[in-house]
Amino acid sequence: MVQAYRADTENAGAGPQPDSRFRDVRRKLTSDRGIWRRGVLLALCSVLLTVVLVLHSDIPNTIGNTGSLIETFLPWFGLLVPVLLVLGLLRRSATALIALVLPAAVWLNLFGGLLFADKSGAGGDLTVATHNVNAGNPDPAGTARQVAGSGADILALQELPSGKVEAYEEALAARYPHHSVQGTVGLWSKYPVTDSSPVDIKLGWTRAMSATVTTPKGPVKVFVAHLPSVRVKLNAGFTATQRDDSADALGEAIADEPVARVVLLGDLNGTMNDRSLNAVTAQMRSTQGAAGDGFGFSWPAAFPMARIDQIMVRGVEPLASWTLPATDSDHLPIAARVQW
Repeated sequence: MVQAYRADTENAGAGPQPDSRFRDVRRKLTSDRGIWRRGVLLALCSVLLTVVLVLHSDIPNTIGNTGSLIETFLPWFGLLVPVLLVLGLLRRSATALIALVLPAAVWLNLFGGLLFADKSGAGGDLTVATHNVNAGNPDPAGTARQVAGSGADILALQELPSGKVEAYEEALAARYPHHSVQGTVGLWSKYPVTDSSPVDIKLGWTRAMSATVTTPKGPVKVFVAHLPSVRVKLNAGFTATQRDDSADALGEAIADEPVARVVLLGDLNGTMNDRSLNAVTAQMRSTQGAAGDGFGFSWPAAFPMARIDQIMVRGVEPLASWTLPATDSDHLPIAARVQW
């Protein structure tokens, strides 16, 4: 009798079993008739976010280049997903939570490969690097040596003020015996540089150049470019007309290049998602997109939010792409390895 009594009391004090807990939760959910009615506005926000992610290329640029502005920061729209998730949980809305599956799935399809996959490989025939050094850089020699320490065979620099070109040349002379500076952009190389000339990108002064670099594996045409800056203004939106015109001119120059192997290094003041750079991006591959680890954001250096500095190739295979440590510039330098 005593044993039976103890068994009964022990079972009675064990608390609710998992099955009963599940039934309690299910009962609460099924009895809460408002669970499907609440959160309709949050569900509509999820649908709107999905539309923006899927149809971003169809958003017009007629008013303040809105489409390009959205495309520039498109990866960051993914931050709205956890925000909507928290709000949906607080509202206890099944409608809002189910609708959230749509933008989450689309964002992962667009950017999941960049966020979760390291596509870089070993080896390579050539290492290249590029850096907008910032005209106001207080330590040009130190910045030059730091970027050269990446081991790049070819190095491109943008935003070189005339009064500081000599400082960069002296700092890089030992590592790079061949170089050419055209306007505010320059190219340094371990291998011979020939046919160096400015590239007209419709600015009235030189911010782009091209040159042939004769590597041990054969010649490669290298373009160095610094497209005009863009601005976000309250009364004008995303002002990028001059940048867009320069991108079209640069795209024409690259398309007319007869050399099979082409590398573009520079600050394009736009991301690969920005349709306004199609004249360039449609005919070249981004090393970051093809062989990078993560998003590779390069600007602003203090808190990178976009990859506006680009390494793009045609006729060669990207093997790896990465950002380099910060210098005294407001941009991060970037580098890549390629083979052919």
